[in-house]
Amino acid sequence: MTGALFLAQILNGFQLGVLLFLLSAGLTLVLGIMHCINLAHGSLFMAGAYLAATVFERTQSFMLAALAAVTGTLLLGLAVERMVLAKLYARDHLYQVLATFGIILFFNEAARVFWGQAPIFMNVPPALDGTIDLFGLAYPAYRFAIIAIGLAVGLLLYVVIHRTRIGMLIRAGASDAAMVSALGVNIGRLNALVFAAGAALAGLAGLMSAPIISVQPGMGEPVLILALVVLITGGIGSIRGAFYGALIVGAVDTVGRAFLPMALREMLETSLAQAAGPAIASMLIYLLMAVVLAVRPAGLFPVRHG
Repeated sequence: MTGALFLAQILNGFQLGVLLFLLSAGLTLVLGIMHCINLAHGSLFMAGAYLAATVFERTQSFMLAALAAVTGTLLLGLAVERMVLAKLYARDHLYQVLATFGIILFFNEAARVFWGQAPIFMNVPPALDGTIDLFGLAYPAYRFAIIAIGLAVGLLLYVVIHRTRIGMLIRAGASDAAMVSALGVNIGRLNALVFAAGAALAGLAGLMSAPIISVQPGMGEPVLILALVVLITGGIGSIRGAFYGALIVGAVDTVGRAFLPMALREMLETSLAQAAGPAIASMLIYLLMAVVLAVRPAGLFPVRHG
């Protein structure tokens, strides 16, 4: 193992963590603040990727693709919230689970109807189709851009949540929605705004992921599972927890997949190491989540009310 390989895997883990943060931040807003279980969040991620890939293929403009992905998923999220979930806030969470599961099936079938079963691919924008020098390592510029954009979005979310009036209302609504409503704040409109913002973040994650993965029906479900692991590990409802949890999960997953099979080959027979290495590496983040739940049931960085 060389230092360059180790650094490259650390950066790849950081990049995966930032992508997971973009996805889990929206889920944190919806689940932690609105107490709404939205299993269709991964479908909004898929919609963002499809919109971005389609617009980029026709215009060759990454900016237009970004505009289509973020605006399209924002409007899509707003429609889902107003037409389906707004009617279920007062009901048991089971209704939200069933409704959003139905939305997953609807989005997947809609993707097959409009784009077909075969995966589609989006090229990296020409301006980022190269490498940059990071501590002597030639690192892909697009992956570095994902890291930079994710950190910028994280900073923007922190400022909005902790330094603005709308952020104060969101935090107050999470603590005591009835009291905030009694003070004259339209909780329904606030919920719609939060849900749409979460959907736009999922669309942004889909946009950034489209050039590095294949865009296909059902692509939202695996990343939704990862996002839920991030939420549980970091602390449900905490943006800070989503950020640190995403970085930890991204690093553990990437570094584990890269180096655990290599380490096992040094300790076990080659055939056994080849069989066990990838299997154990794919389970690492779930083992991490189990350990966190055993030690800190509320997550590593739980939300603080009051």
